[in-house]
Amino acid sequence: MPKYIIEREIPNAAALSWAELQEIAQRSCEALVQLGTHIQWVQSFVTEDKMTCVYIAANQDLIREHARRGGLPADRVLEVAAVIDPTTAEPK
Repeated sequence: MPKYIIEREIPNAAALSWAELQEIAQRSCEALVQLGTHIQWVQSFVTEDKMTCVYIAANQDLIREHARRGGLPADRVLEVAAVIDPTTAEPK
């Protein structure tokens, strides 16, 4: 299944309390249970005014439906075309 990066614009995201982050995670997990096995949350990064999330899903519509059910923004949904790291530079 494709991997996606989701950008969620959340003002002052870095100032959210642990309890607020936990509540967001719980809503996300509840939506995942409702949607079944064709979507998986990998991890999220909380920065100043944004949460950037990594998901594996069958399609972008499923990502957007997850956001709707979880009451979360999904300002940008980007399909990952490739993943590289330092080993990519090594000759084969």
